[in-house]
Amino acid sequence: MVLTWEEKPDTTWKDRAEIVIIGGGCVGVSLAYHLAKAGMRDVVLLEKSELTAGSTWHAAGLTTYFHPGINLKKIHYDSIKLYEKLEEETGQAVGFHQPGSIRLATTPVRVDEFKYQMTRAGWHATEQYLIGPEKVQEMFPLLNVDKVLAGLYNPGDGHIDPYSLTMALAAGARKYGALLKYPAPVTSLAPRSDGTWDVDTPQGSVRAKRLVNAAGFWAREVGKMIGLEHPLIPVQHQYLVTSTIPEVKALKRELAVLRDLEGSYYVRQERDGLLLGPYERQEKMRVQDSWVTDGVPPGFGKELFEADLDRITEHLEIAMEMIPVLKKADIVNVVNGPITYTPDILPMVGPHQGVRNYWVAVGFGYGIIHAGGIGKYLSEWILQGEPPFDLIELDPNRYGRWTTPQYTEAKARESYGFNNVVGYPKEERFAGRPTQRVSGLYSILQPRCSMGFHAGWEQPHWFYKPGQDTQYRPSFRRTNWFEPVGSEYEQVMQKVGVIDLSPFGKFHIKGRDSVTLLDNLFANVVPKVGFTNISHMLTPRGRVYAELTVSHQAPGDFLLVTGSGSELHDLRWIEEAAIRGGYEVEISNTTDELGVLGVAGPRARQVLQKLTSEDLSDGAFKFLQVKPLKVAHVPVTAIRISYTGELGWELYHRREDSPALYEALMNAGQEEGIADFGTYALNVLRLEKAFRAWGAEMNCDTNPLEAGLEPFVKLDKPADFIGKHALRQIKASGLKRRLVCLTLATDDVDPEGNESVWYEGKVSAQGPHYWEPRGPHCREPCDPHCREPCDPHCWEPCGLHSPHSPHCREPLSLCGPHCREPRGLHGPHCREPRGLHGPHCREPRGLHGPHCREPRDPHCREPRGLCGPFCSFLAAPGTLCC
Repeated sequence: MVLTWEEKPDTTWKDRAEIVIIGGGCVGVSLAYHLAKAGMRDVVLLEKSELTAGSTWHAAGLTTYFHPGINLKKIHYDSIKLYEKLEEETGQAVGFHQPGSIRLATTPVRVDEFKYQMTRAGWHATEQYLIGPEKVQEMFPLLNVDKVLAGLYNPGDGHIDPYSLTMALAAGARKYGALLKYPAPVTSLAPRSDGTWDVDTPQGSVRAKRLVNAAGFWAREVGKMIGLEHPLIPVQHQYLVTSTIPEVKALKRELAVLRDLEGSYYVRQERDGLLLGPYERQEKMRVQDSWVTDGVPPGFGKELFEADLDRITEHLEIAMEMIPVLKKADIVNVVNGPITYTPDILPMVGPHQGVRNYWVAVGFGYGIIHAGGIGKYLSEWILQGEPPFDLIELDPNRYGRWTTPQYTEAKARESYGFNNVVGYPKEERFAGRPTQRVSGLYSILQPRCSMGFHAGWEQPHWFYKPGQDTQYRPSFRRTNWFEPVGSEYEQVMQKVGVIDLSPFGKFHIKGRDSVTLLDNLFANVVPKVGFTNISHMLTPRGRVYAELTVSHQAPGDFLLVTGSGSELHDLRWIEEAAIRGGYEVEISNTTDELGVLGVAGPRARQVLQKLTSEDLSDGAFKFLQVKPLKVAHVPVTAIRISYTGELGWELYHRREDSPALYEALMNAGQEEGIADFGTYALNVLRLEKAFRAWGAEMNCDTNPLEAGLEPFVKLDKPADFIGKHALRQIKASGLKRRLVCLTLATDDVDPEGNESVWYEGKVSAQGPHYWEPRGPHCREPCDPHCREPCDPHCWEPCGLHSPHSPHCREPLSLCGPHCREPRGLHGPHCREPRGLHGPHCREPRGLHGPHCREPRDPHCREPRGLCGPFCSFLAAPGTLCC
């Protein structure tokens, strides 16, 4: 092949670099481009064969603003905006087409999904519209719309030439000073004691301050060089290209990209023909599992697998019915190439726990649309020392030792096969479960509850009662778990409940400098010996990186606890701070060794007192106190704290003791009416008490002051903790937003999270939500400018009140931002948010009601009656709060 000028490899060499990027696909080259453009010197990219080799060169090149998740929309946006200007910047054509794209709804439940997605689109910069069959056919006139109920239309979507895109990024990277070296296969990696890396290739060695693995389907091989087993597996994906189709050639404008979700395929125009790519069911799709066991064949770079049309025949037949011109079209090319999947289909992006200065950007099943945005995101993180915005779903540390090759293969099959299935709120997928990481109570609880998956763990979401529907029934409306969860809520509020909290991330920190480390790591003070507090790790910009409970068990000996999904995410931050500060501490991850049972409710003390000789009275065992004791002869570390906001304890113990401790509690509590409760009820309880949760009411997009966490931030303490300076500046300049609460009366559609809240014709807020079992209410954040209940706030339940086009066939209910007649989901009027200080509002001005029981001791002096360790204001004076 003759090389064009853009492809000519660099002939120079550097033996030292700020960063070495391994992999010359579109993601790796994008990162090199962004780092060099931002001013980083000595950026070196090493590619084993040639740029685009691997998965980039044969990709279909689809680009879209759409993503069902809220954070990755930003990545897609940044990618498209970069691609729009890249040719002008670099002089390299990229072949970018933007005819828009349409997702088809051919079933009522798919219409519900589109309406649900519309509610979450209002606060993004991109346009998205719900359109009817006539508009769909106008944009794709070759389509048979007999079965079409609606379309989800994204202007600006389209497709780009992957090869040209990568070459343009490479030209830009070189323009700004990056060195792109190929062929330069990495033969060994050696970490040094100072955190740098020695990277060896046949052309020479490079000493790098940081290392980024962006090696595509070779990423597993790179990881193995340093003892890591990245959970990645190549899958085969096929698409076909037709010959010229006269009806396509006769079109005066390019067809929109079409995604038939029920048929599970995409179609776009390719010159005067069509390109069609299906996603087969998991029973038919092919995983290249031999590459996991035996490694990638050494010479595999720009090769393809043999075509297998039999695998995709059913999708082709559906496509021919929907697009009849395909019946007469000739297939001129079939591309069957490898793309890399993680278990949950999302890539792994960021620094890796346990290995200093090792970063990953791997597992891209949709690398073309992710490349531009991920390059920008990761470069900003590397240069600024913190993520530019929340993208926790891509954290490589969401996986751990429990992620075996068998699990990875099972989940990759499921993820590929489920590529176009309806995406429900609270969705559970069951392939590869349970993992080896189960609670000591799994076999006891599993037969009578609906389990949820949490970082490899199985944890009860809700419990069955005799005669209740026990099936997994996802829905956009209230489903079979609604009533049982309400019963669990009442159980904890009126009696006593037990919950398995074993998935909590648990770390022990001790040593000469442990107090100093934690004082410089957390915004709160270090608790006194024998006590616990809630503490937050902040980023340098003063954002909330993590929330943990810190228990000072003995002088210099601490137990830190975090949420299950944050285990390695938080541990990495702690370890980095310890190394950076040169502290003499011992940090151990005891997550898998310790079980945790929570006991909560007004009768919790009565039950526990039967099983221990320790005095559990208010005076003897204070709120937030931690003590070692024995419960039913089982040694436990007991902390008087409960995420429910009710009187309660968390009991930390050896994992193997969980069954004995649980049985003792259940037997002792029969007279008090003890029963199980799960995480769904826990979430309702904690939100009713205004307890924040990391990843919901706060994350690295949020500073603790606007999240109402002032009581846990000690700006006057002597320690110069991370983020202190930035937070002082934020406080001095005044807050621009604040977390508040909005109460709404609903019927059978409850907010699920990140729906838009409209105020005076604009989206003013979004955030986490929940339903209240004591009445027809749900709650969500509200704009801090809201002062009176007559303010025209309008919430978007399942797609209502969004400014999309009203060209749809029923069963849609569509209207604009000032809609007064939503026709069908929540009654006849949307004039004001029902439940705000109205006849159904239980808690019009205060932040808790008569059922709040914790704390009862006189030490709680937090304002407004807020309960428990999360006491804070939800809103500034004068704003509405629930």
